[in-house]
Amino acid sequence: MTSTSRRRVIIASALLAAGPALAACGAGSDANTSNAYAPTEANVLIDGTESAKTYGRNGIKVAQAFALGPDSGQQIAPGGSVPLYLSMVNYGTNSDTLEGVAVNDRSATSVKSGGPITLPPGQLVNTGRPASQVVLEGTQKPLRGGESLSLTLRFTNAGDIAMTIPVITRSREFASLPPAPSPSPSPTASAVPSTSESATPDASPAANG
Repeated sequence: MTSTSRRRVIIASALLAAGPALAACGAGSDANTSNAYAPTEANVLIDGTESAKTYGRNGIKVAQAFALGPDSGQQIAPGGSVPLYLSMVNYGTNSDTLEGVAVNDRSATSVKSGGPITLPPGQLVNTGRPASQVVLEGTQKPLRGGESLSLTLRFTNAGDIAMTIPVITRSREFASLPPAPSPSPSPTASAVPSTSESATPDASPAANG
């Protein structure tokens, strides 16, 4: 076999080996590379079980959801506050609104928010910034990172979406994220009771893309 023939055999073998991977990249929504996944410990909203799993629910896709806990090796004492970080996309044809957040497991006594958060169709919306900050206040136990919290996100159109989210330590890729602000002495601060019945902020709407 000549050196040219050997090179052709090597190239052909490489293409055959790469075939499945290339096919997956071009397989559209069923491709391996398009499956929902969590690049960090943060949670992703996956509905259903086993082969029936789908990414998102009721037209809302939550690509990331977590509560920011203490610095590594530290703890947030009972009665403290943790910010809620959500990355959401509304895949419906009409705008939706995150009206409030309820704490299902009573791990916090209230939810503080700047107001309802608008989700325009097809636009990534993040919480955790001043215009769309959501803070869980009055934590009921020490938080060191690694715990789970049970929440319900309440949307105008998508309805109630329950999620279990992790508490993540403020380290590595999360180290630059701001912790919950210090409690404000202002009597005008909006604190929403955290119950399974209602947790809807009453401030004016705010959107963050």
